Amino acid sequence: MKLKRITCILICLLAYSIKANAQTVMPIQQNKPISMRGLSVVDDKTAWVSGTKGTIGITTDGGVNWAWQQIKGFEKSDFRDIEAFSAKEAVIIASGSPAYILKTTDGGAHWETKFQQTDSTYFLDAMDFSDRQHGFVLGDPIGGKFLLLETADGGETWNPSKKPPVALKDEAAFAASGTCLRINTSITIVTGGSISRMLVSPIGKREWTSRALPLTNGAASSGGFSIAYGNNQTIIVGGNYAKDKQTDSVAYLIPKSKAKFKKNIPVAGPAGYQSCVEYINDDIFLSTGTSGTNITTDGGKTWRKIDGVSYNVCAKAKHGNLILLAGDRGKLGFFKF
Repeated sequence: MKLKRITCILICLLAYSIKANAQTVMPIQQNKPISMRGLSVVDDKTAWVSGTKGTIGITTDGGVNWAWQQIKGFEKSDFRDIEAFSAKEAVIIASGSPAYILKTTDGGAHWETKFQQTDSTYFLDAMDFSDRQHGFVLGDPIGGKFLLLETADGGETWNPSKKPPVALKDEAAFAASGTCLRINTSITIVTGGSISRMLVSPIGKREWTSRALPLTNGAASSGGFSIAYGNNQTIIVGGNYAKDKQTDSVAYLIPKSKAKFKKNIPVAGPAGYQSCVEYINDDIFLSTGTSGTNITTDGGKTWRKIDGVSYNVCAKAKHGNLILLAGDRGKLGFFKF
């Protein structure tokens, strides 16, 4: 009986080891001279990416092959985020000046400008939707308040949101992966710069609460860069992109009640700065950045580096299991687990 128990334990340990080693990033060779930070995975077949030089990519076979285009008239635009709803419909935002929001309903054959602002104080950082009609775009602070644009018609029209959150002196958001803003039943923003905070408000009634985050801050290149909600935990990643080997890059928050969170620092964190985090399933989260890609299987307590290649963003399919990564120099990758 004792021998059988030991054999069973060994088999379980072996199975766990095989599963752990199977978690890896498989590169997709594209070799395009662009930086990609926008990524939206619709399902197991369809995904869109966006980046510098007005470039958009779309796949309809799960990432194996990509169709690329440089949007005419926007060759100098940096499309930092994209939200796709199908192989035909997508919305993109351009950071920098001019700031643009564009939309296509025919797979990128035509793009219509839905928002334009030439004022150089406008810098768009991230976009997210609660459903196909209702979405938000976050921008850097203007006049002491974060810019927050809102649509209720699927991105056709955009208007300033009522009661945007107040920004502290030298506080900002990062246009690193389009995930410093997340929308579910609430609007959640993570910030950096002079301070790193999490700002939360219900969608229907704007009442902002703020929580300081135990992340590297105090410099223009540091703070919280991305947030993801799991079943039981909230994971926030960041650090200092100017010192990307610095390991103070993750905080995980365990809900104690609907109103309060317990703030935690991982026992073993990622190996450096992370610009994006994505919830996979159960207690599994994936994060990535210029220092490499990391995974946690215990809800954020411990992290393990699985790939050393620099990526900017990772995303899982809204309807399916496809997980992709995108980064500088046209790099794309599959996450396999």
